[in-house]
Amino acid sequence: MVAMAIRIIGIDPGLRKTGWGVIDVAGSRLIHVAHGTLKVNDAQSLAGRLLELHGQLVAVMEEWQPHEAAVEETFVNKDPRSTLKLGHARAIALLVPAAAGLSVAEYAPNAVKKAVVGAGHADKTQVHEMVQILLARCKVTGADAADALAVAITHAHHRTSIALRMKVTA
Repeated sequence: MVAMAIRIIGIDPGLRKTGWGVIDVAGSRLIHVAHGTLKVNDAQSLAGRLLELHGQLVAVMEEWQPHEAAVEETFVNKDPRSTLKLGHARAIALLVPAAAGLSVAEYAPNAVKKAVVGAGHADKTQVHEMVQILLARCKVTGADAADALAVAITHAHHRTSIALRMKVTA
């Protein structure tokens, strides 16, 4: 009997570049589907960039039709203005899949690193390399896309325990 695949989109939000990665999960098997980086025009106003990001993410969702979504939580910068702007992009990353009717999980950067590499303080290079190992024959282009795939992988590892917790509290 073949397990039905669950399609997960992972999103690494950013105002200039937002990484996305789609994987299928069949039992314990992880299968790379697609990945990329959404880029917005920096010359636009904040509202214009958010609108452009929204439109691009909606198009990705429509093309790949994920069943579940996972978004990386915001890393707090020393500059509160940068953190706030990143929060706007993160809101789009949460809103688009939620508006499509998907459940949206959120993971802290250290939780993603620990799930993928085994250490919460791994560097980006280690994450990138492990993503390519875990998703055989996947050639990841760009750090943002690699981070997004890592978020999707993290959700694949955690989704069973999340479902069990929801059953227990229901």
